[in-house]
Amino acid sequence: MMMDGEHIGHELQQCRASLEEKEALLAAFSRSMAILELAPDGTILSANDNFLTLMAYRKNDIVGRHHRMLCNPEYAKSPEYAEFWRRLHAGEVVSGTLQRMRSDGSRLWLEATCNPVFDAQGKLQHVVSIAADITAHVDDSQEKHSVLRALNRSLGVIEFSADGIIVGANSNYLKTMGYLPEEIVGKHHGFLCEPEYVASQEYENFWRDVNQGRFFSGRFKRIARDGRPIWWEATYTPVLDVDGQPIKIISIGSDVSYRMVREQRDREYQHLLSLGINETDNAVFITNDANHIVFHNTGFSRMLGFAADEVIGKRPRELFEGQTAILKLIDDCYDVIAQGNSFHGEEMMVDKQGHPLWVSTVVNPILDGDGKLINAVCILTDITNTKMHEVLQYKALNAMVREASLQEVLTMVCLELEHISPDVVASVLRVDDQGLLHPVAGPQLPEAYNQAIEGVPIGPKVGSCGTAAFRAEPVEVVDIANDPLWEDYRHLVLPMGLESCWSTPIKSADGRVIGTLAFYYHGKRHADAFHHRLVDVSLHLCALALEREETRSRIHQLAFYDSLTGLPNRSLLMVKANQAIANAARTRVPLAVLFIDLDRFKQINDSLGHQAGDELLRTVAARLQIEARKSDIVGRLSGDEFVIVLSQCDLHRVTDVVKRIQANLSQPCHIAGVALTPLASIGIALFPDNGDTIEILLHRADMAMYQTKEKNRGRFSFFSDDMNTQAQERLALEGALRDALRGGDFELHYQPQIDVCTGLLHGVEALARWHHDQLGQVSPARFIPIAEECGLIGELGKWALEEACFQLNDWRKRDIKVPSVSVNLSSTNFHDLDLPQFISGLLQRYELAPADLTLEITETVMMDTNPSTTRTIHELHAQGVKLAMDDFGTGYSSLGYLRNLPVSELKLDQSFVRDMNRDETVLALTNAVIRIGESLNLTVVAEGVEDKRQYDLLKQQGCDVAQGYLFSRPMLAEIFEHWLKNFKIDNFL
Repeated sequence: MMMDGEHIGHELQQCRASLEEKEALLAAFSRSMAILELAPDGTILSANDNFLTLMAYRKNDIVGRHHRMLCNPEYAKSPEYAEFWRRLHAGEVVSGTLQRMRSDGSRLWLEATCNPVFDAQGKLQHVVSIAADITAHVDDSQEKHSVLRALNRSLGVIEFSADGIIVGANSNYLKTMGYLPEEIVGKHHGFLCEPEYVASQEYENFWRDVNQGRFFSGRFKRIARDGRPIWWEATYTPVLDVDGQPIKIISIGSDVSYRMVREQRDREYQHLLSLGINETDNAVFITNDANHIVFHNTGFSRMLGFAADEVIGKRPRELFEGQTAILKLIDDCYDVIAQGNSFHGEEMMVDKQGHPLWVSTVVNPILDGDGKLINAVCILTDITNTKMHEVLQYKALNAMVREASLQEVLTMVCLELEHISPDVVASVLRVDDQGLLHPVAGPQLPEAYNQAIEGVPIGPKVGSCGTAAFRAEPVEVVDIANDPLWEDYRHLVLPMGLESCWSTPIKSADGRVIGTLAFYYHGKRHADAFHHRLVDVSLHLCALALEREETRSRIHQLAFYDSLTGLPNRSLLMVKANQAIANAARTRVPLAVLFIDLDRFKQINDSLGHQAGDELLRTVAARLQIEARKSDIVGRLSGDEFVIVLSQCDLHRVTDVVKRIQANLSQPCHIAGVALTPLASIGIALFPDNGDTIEILLHRADMAMYQTKEKNRGRFSFFSDDMNTQAQERLALEGALRDALRGGDFELHYQPQIDVCTGLLHGVEALARWHHDQLGQVSPARFIPIAEECGLIGELGKWALEEACFQLNDWRKRDIKVPSVSVNLSSTNFHDLDLPQFISGLLQRYELAPADLTLEITETVMMDTNPSTTRTIHELHAQGVKLAMDDFGTGYSSLGYLRNLPVSELKLDQSFVRDMNRDETVLALTNAVIRIGESLNLTVVAEGVEDKRQYDLLKQQGCDVAQGYLFSRPMLAEIFEHWLKNFKIDNFL
């Protein structure tokens, strides 16, 4: 027992010693380490002095509070903090570097171990945390980590094993390439490269050198997940072990794809800029501060013919010595750019080979910081074609607008061509419908040459021009003396020193050859490029002039010649007759006017038809022309009425001529299978015995013809004094006319004008009517000529104007919707300079707008030479009063004067409308008039519309307004009001 007690005492003594050793050890820990005791719920139970000192807390500041007060607030709320406590409760010892918050808010780093303590039942009793302050060590490491983190955030990093297997990549790299980590880790580096590159020797060498410890830096093309190429500017760095063997390779880089694209675009831009400068047709050169050329593009050599060694180092003046205009341009240029301003100019020059060309010059100065000129950039643009177009086209079109003749226009073109290129002799020939040549212009060619080729037929061996027209293609003859094409014509040009000729056909819009443009040369040579450009510019102008002449001829034919017989119509007949009478008066030689009217023509026309009647008229016209001399005039007035003006013909001779005419006319002819013997009654008036104007002579010849018809058909009669009974009646009518004007016996009738498009009322025409107690209803055809002759037309016109304005005002007040009223005025009315003021007063008095009134004028107004007429017309137009040209298309001067008068309306003469149903030519003429109105933005009013067929034809042709018996005869105002109230277009069609 004693031994057992001693043994137990010894063990107790040993235990006591061990415990004391542990307590000493704990005391040493407590003195050197920061110790914190925590409850299982995180409440702080105690802390040693080291912990309190380290954290700058007093004991009572922390005991009883939760552990999270010592942590970063964000960390205390994070899943990581919750995980920290979960591990402790699970019995894990948690060790690591922890960040904690001191009482002053500063942060420190602790190397800590947190030990969970459990009771015998395994329940967590408390947690003991033992920590040491390692802040000083962490701060230096943290700085390095910050740098690494910054690099990691901004660069793409990827790691490879020594054999190229991807072991990891940061988020930047993955995001740029579009991969997830698991998609690339374990794959070979070649997975990110183009297959062609991976298979190349270059790729094999790359990995060999990297594995030997070589660094690689540069731009590398890699392929993203979506197939896009990604360019990395990167460094491949091998990481070696102590033996110098590669452990891994790290690639750090940035995505420079955008920079690569931009640089590529810059290179392409620079390439295109280089192409633009060198391949442009413009000539570009740059001078330095000493005005020496330091650069020029290839376009400079192409345009001007200079080689580089002839240009570089030279002053611009040296290249253009002797060209006065260009040298002045250079001087003017340097005066401008020396002030820092850009210069622009245009001038004609010659290139190194002496070829002329027009250039547009733009010079921009380049200044240094002090405003001193250091360079000048000059751009020369060849504007030869444009300038030729500008000069030739302007002059040619201006001449056409001025109604210059074809010869004037084309002579001007030839002169301009010879001025631009003095080494050519220009010529234009016209080719007619029969294929005959007619010289039109050739200012340097002698008249004898033009006369020699006048009327020559085109053919396969007719010089250059005739052959070009025949072939319809250009013909160039370099040696006229020996070329077979000129065999029959060389003797005409060789004496003039002309040895070469290049001719180009001039074609119409429909491809017909209508002329030729030729360049002759003094010497054997080909046409050069400049001459080709001249011809290209000129051909369309020549074609335009020739086609214009064709059109004018066709219009002239339609307007002034009878479409059925080809004889001059009334308009041309009157003009030619007036010229003949003026000549007869000047030479004091007698003249005769024959008025011829076919007998029984109406019966022939009605029984055999209109076609037979037309054939008879053509037969008569041909027989009349047979008997006429070249100086005589044969024309058709209308219907079956013809006129012959016999020049230099006295009483005795005219009898013989008339007898021959009647004998020739009465020869039997077969019309529509029927044998007819045409007969005509002829009235004769002599100048100067029976009158001194064609109007009087026609009138008196007409009177004589009617006397023949009444007494002895098929014969002829001379005008005699016995026929003056009608003249006496006219005097009586004149007196009655004066009384009617004073007594208010005149009245206006109104004829409606219908808008063809809408079927609504367009306006009304006011027509004067006169009923005499003894004479009955007097036709305007009788009283208006008398009013003009006796000076009453002005008074009659003013009466009609006031009456029409009063009536339109009255309708407006009673809400009767009449858009406008038209009033006919004579040329005499326009001699009155007070007419505009008079009309202005009427419009104001009756509360009308100027556009409510239209004045209708006729050919006599257009041909009136009285200076007051034009002035009055333009004053009325300036007021806004509309003008309508009456009887358009029948007058000789209508087309010529149309562009000079401010007309807003054309009135298609009823003679055209009447024949529309049966005469295709008349139908074409009405269409032409309507197109003229359409192109000039003029309203076209058709007069004399009597049936639906005429109306339909006019509507098809696009006529604007119709007027005639189809709708109504002229009516008194009150009757018109009733008509308008019941008017519906459908009732008339």
